[in-house]
Amino acid sequence: MVRLPLTPAEVARGQRLGSLLRRARGERSMLEIALDARVSPETLRKIESGRVATPAFPTIAAIADVLGLSLDAVWAEISRSDGDVGAANADHYAGERLTA
Repeated sequence: MVRLPLTPAEVARGQRLGSLLRRARGERSMLEIALDARVSPETLRKIESGRVATPAFPTIAAIADVLGLSLDAVWAEISRSDGDVGAANADHYAGERLTA
């Protein structure tokens, strides 16, 4: 199967996701978060760096849960356009738990 190249919007969304996860992780180690979320540290590193712009939903759900982010908060942050003023801050969402 051939993968289509990512659009600029998908790349930007992946970068916003990575930035949100890094901010939410704070001082906690990447290894700790990855292990708690049951993903490889390499996967988390690639998502945080924007190298994986379209990660699988279960992966993001697991990481968000460990970081205390609601999926609504994650979606609000990554779906905003680059022209939007006032990016959502991960601290704002601290303490919100993922509910399934």
